[in-house]
Amino acid sequence: QAIQAINGHSDMSAEEFTNIIFQKIDVNNDGELTLEEFITGVERDEDLMDLITKNFDLSNVLKVIQNG
Repeated sequence: QAIQAINGHSDMSAEEFTNIIFQKIDVNNDGELTLEEFITGVERDEDLMDLITKNFDLSNVLKVIQNG
């Protein structure tokens, strides 16, 4: 939530974001994501990669740290 707020990408709640990730990536529907499932899922879904890239962009955080 903090990263989303800093980046201005707070159009969805953390819960909604998590639900989207699980719907798209949890292929065996066990309610858990292995690192392999996550990486494979994101590599195969361009929209999901874009969503994650926007929501976890740390460049603004780094600017705040650098500028004090």
